Amino acid sequence: MKALVLDERFVEALADLTAVREPGPGVAAILTVPAFPVAAGLMEALPDLRVVGTASVGFDHIDLAAAEGRGVAVVSVPDYCTDEVADHSVAMLYALVRGLVELDRQVARGAWDPQGAGPLRTIAELRVGIVGLGRIGGAVATRLLSLGAEVWANDVLPVVREGVRFVELGELLAECDAVSLHVPLTRETRGLIGRPEIDSMRAGALLVNTSRGAVVDAGAVLDALRAGRLGGAGLDVLPQEPPFVPPSARNLIVTPHAAYYSEAAEARAFELCVARVRELLGG
Repeated sequence: MKALVLDERFVEALADLTAVREPGPGVAAILTVPAFPVAAGLMEALPDLRVVGTASVGFDHIDLAAAEGRGVAVVSVPDYCTDEVADHSVAMLYALVRGLVELDRQVARGAWDPQGAGPLRTIAELRVGIVGLGRIGGAVATRLLSLGAEVWANDVLPVVREGVRFVELGELLAECDAVSLHVPLTRETRGLIGRPEIDSMRAGALLVNTSRGAVVDAGAVLDALRAGRLGGAGLDVLPQEPPFVPPSARNLIVTPHAAYYSEAAEARAFELCVARVRELLGG
């Protein structure tokens, strides 16, 4: 069977699928990544299309309504980089709690002040709120509990998890020292953390986002950092990637959508995606 390959990294994992680079009859699958959106027009150009596979956790780059209307299945790989993203999230939180990036910047400018990043704390002193307790959020919770943090969580479907207290989002934002976001981008989560939500957070609270850029109002985060309302923020994802103007503020850490990455995870994403597409095509 033929598969329209939108990213060459799929080729090594194709096995019995035949790669094509142009739309046409006989193409049963599209293999893509977030950098290559799949719109309704592309699906219409593939009369034999049965499945779209993306080598990513998220699938907001695929027109789901168009796929549903054509009876086309959509498959992603939500389990390929759980440890990588969880580690990245906790690393960002650690760096903010201990002022690592701000202190490094000050030393690079010639300063030598152990208190230059302001009051520092430990992870064990924090109450951390996790928004979205799925695979990655759950892995973050496990790490934080092992470090002695108090963990609260909010999710669409609360589940019993030892050591984690489930609360409403408003209470989580108002009462936690730090908030880490782990939700997919949907109509419900787009703009989930806007200016009102950021204003409701504790003075000096920390915010980490390794989910999707559009979940957070990045401009409101910058304003809150510059006004001293937020104590720090770690953003691996932004609404515009790369940004037209790199965001800058004290106690802000920005990484280039790298939380997912390790060499093993990248290979695993393409292998799992192709395997699941082949399974669907095989019935």
